[in-house]
Amino acid sequence: MARVQFGLQLWPQSTTWPEYRDSALAAEAAGWDSIWTWDHLLAIQGPWQQPIFEGWELLTAVAAITKRVRVGLMVGANTFRNPGVTTKLAVTLDHVSDGRAILGIGGAWFEREHEAFGIDFGASVGERLDKLEEAVPLMRRLFDGELVSHEGRFYTLKDALCEPRPVQAHLPILVGGSGPKKTLRTVARHADAWNTSGDIDTLKGYLDILAAHCADAGRDMSTIELTVSFPTIIRDTVKAAEAARARQLDFNGITDGGGGVPLLLGSPATIAATLQPYLDLGFSTVIVRMPAPFDHETIDRLPEVRALLG
Repeated sequence: MARVQFGLQLWPQSTTWPEYRDSALAAEAAGWDSIWTWDHLLAIQGPWQQPIFEGWELLTAVAAITKRVRVGLMVGANTFRNPGVTTKLAVTLDHVSDGRAILGIGGAWFEREHEAFGIDFGASVGERLDKLEEAVPLMRRLFDGELVSHEGRFYTLKDALCEPRPVQAHLPILVGGSGPKKTLRTVARHADAWNTSGDIDTLKGYLDILAAHCADAGRDMSTIELTVSFPTIIRDTVKAAEAARARQLDFNGITDGGGGVPLLLGSPATIAATLQPYLDLGFSTVIVRMPAPFDHETIDRLPEVRALLG
């Protein structure tokens, strides 16, 4: 069985660059495999007026000071940029990181930031996902060195070229989201990796749908990296982890628990036991969602969880 990969999603809201920088460096030193951040222009957890950094520039800064971890957005907002611009950003990140970039992309959902900055949000969720379906294969063609001309429903490219090429022979595209009709179909057709969240029964259902889309696309589902994300805090006791989690929520002005996804709170043994069924389903990468103030005990103690998972 392949070694489980661990990614750290450091929230870019209500933090400082020194705090972010030091946490990213601590994660690399502790053996984390990847570092992720959001692609949002306003805070999405708690009051939207909180300060927040821009995702691509933050990742590029992280890439410049690290040597090993992969770096990516979890996930990029397709509505923010033309797919050609997105590929240029990702390729630049790949060069700064010497081949460690991942292009994370999704349909986008936070209407308030679109309204604030005058960005077209689209008429519906379905329209945004149709835009994603059109954009992702264009990104792949540009990564692969094609001279791309395209006239589609949403995008027009005329002799578009992405040079320099990525450092990686195949820069991976990760699609985030779990919409059964459109997002998972886009994953099956075009993505190298997929990110989702939820309990075991929910994810079993998603995997069945993804398998059906892969069959329709003539795709071997085992070629897609399956990633799953959770808020996680490592402490010797659940009570201590819950207290640390409460401090994070309070710091970010969050009163609803932060999204309703499963929480991984407690000892390394407790967390490893909770993760094992997800690994048994085929998820090979676990992304830890971490608000500021960043929890360095969790960052430093990850190797204890990894050791228990073999």
